[in-house]
Amino acid sequence: MISYEPLWETLKKKGFTIYTLRNKGEEYGGYNISGSTVSRLKKGESVSTNTLDALCYILDCDLKDIIIFIPNK
Repeated sequence: MISYEPLWETLKKKGFTIYTLRNKGEEYGGYNISGSTVSRLKKGESVSTNTLDALCYILDCDLKDIIIFIPNK
């Protein structure tokens, strides 16, 4: 299972909010993350690799700072 828990921690560390991702992404490389994508992230649902790429760019971080793989038991 993929978890986005690292994303929420990275947002906090960087001083970003969901508002920043949705409305000020253009200031951070021209990306805005849609409300539906944020909803999918909050629910732990799948998102595109383009979204993951945008998050890494906006947050200036690595993929490991956004997602983690948790093996099913």
